[in-house]
Formats: sequence, C-alpha cells, structure tokens
Amino acid sequence: MTKLSVNINKIATLRNSRGGNVPNLLEVAKDIQEFGAQGITIHPRPDERHIRYQDAYDLKPIVSTEYNIEGNPIRKFIDLVLAVQPTQVTLVPDAVDAITSNAGWDTIKNQSFLQEVITEFKNNNIRTSIFIDTDKNLIEAAAKTGADRIELYTEDFATDYAKGIKNAIKPYTEAAIFAHSVGLGINAGHDLSLENIQFFKENIPNLAEVSIGHALIAESLYLGLENVVKMYLHRLQ
Repeated sequence: MTKLSVNINKIATLRNSRGGNVPNLLEVAKDIQEFGAQGITIHPRPDERHIRYQDAYDLKPIVSTEYNIEGNPIRKFIDLVLAVQPTQVTLVPDAVDAITSNAGWDTIKNQSFLQEVITEFKNNNIRTSIFIDTDKNLIEAAAKTGADRIELYTEDFATDYAKGIKNAIKPYTEAAIFAHSVGLGINAGHDLSLENIQFFKENIPNLAEVSIGHALIAESLYLGLENVVKMYLHRLQ
C-alpha cells in the first residue's frame, strides 16, 4: 500500500490568520495520525507564512508515524532539519516568493550542490528525497547525488487529468519505472486529490508515498477530516 503523508501547512495558514492557536496544529497532527494517515509533512518557508520553524520542533514528539520536512536547502533549513531529525527531508527548489512549489530540481546543473547537502543529511540517518519532473536525464542525475528517493512533481498530470486527458499519466509511469531501475524510491505530490489519486496510484509502479495537503484540507471542509483521510487510504490500497 502507498503511504499517505498529510501536509498540514494549510492548518498553520488558518491558525496564523488570527494570530492565536486555533486551530491547534499539534492536535490536528495527532488527529490525522489517529485517523490512519501514515505520515505528517510540513514545508516551512523563510517568511514563516504558514509553518513556523518552531512548529517543526514542536511536532517532533507528536509525530509517531513518518515525519517529512520539505523545503529549499538554504543553511537555515538545513540546520533545522539536522536539529529536528525527521524521518525524511524532501528538497524543493522553491523561490522565496513562491506561493507554492512550481518546478522540480535541475539535478544536472545542481548535482554537486545536491550531493553535498544529501551527504550531510544521510550522515545523520535522514532519508532524502528530491522534488523532480519526469525527465529521465534529471532522474538519472538525481540518482548520482546519492538521494534515496525522488518526489514526482504532479501538477501537469493533475491539470490534464481534470480535462479528461488520462494519457497524461504516461510520462509519470515511465519516470517511475526508470527511477526504480536506477535504485530510487518513488514519492509523489502536488495537486493530487480524491478525484485523481486512485488513477494515479494504479498507474505508478512502486509508489511508496504521496504527500497531499491543499486538496485534502479543502475537501475536508466539505466532507470532514476523518472521512477524507479514510477516503484517501481506501483509494491507495
């Protein structure tokens, strides 16, 4: 079964909008795990507009499943991850002013940098994943960095699938097969939803984990958080 890691950035956004502690991020993380999710994901950004750096520390004793911290590996982020020691770190090349992640790594251009960062994390027994597009040359270069996994950036698939273009899955299937052949585990995330997650899962061999935040939280406003977590788990079986 593919694991479901729930990104709780949107809960932090809602909390921050009023300046207090409602909703309580830690309690929501506990609930999500009790509802059956196998991981919690956060993506702190330098301006702390949703997840704060302190949240990463506060969540550490709360997350009893897999703990995934995403972000651009600037020095402040690297130091945070090394201090918190999550299960996994996902490296994302997002600009400081990006609303959300919008591209994968150029692992050829940035190979030496990524290799240096990944070595530091792996020396501390933290699993590493690289956010990446479906280009096989980039995936091959990702393998050379020493990364454990890649996270396929799935926005293009989700956009085309919503238009009825099911063939949009083909490059992702081929990328997953190739990644597995060069020794990389496969994660995926970005714009995956209840509408497309089962189709995606059925067509991606060796899919270890999906990280879903925006859609899952938005769907939960209508259907309830516990119901939605269980609906994702059912589709991922």
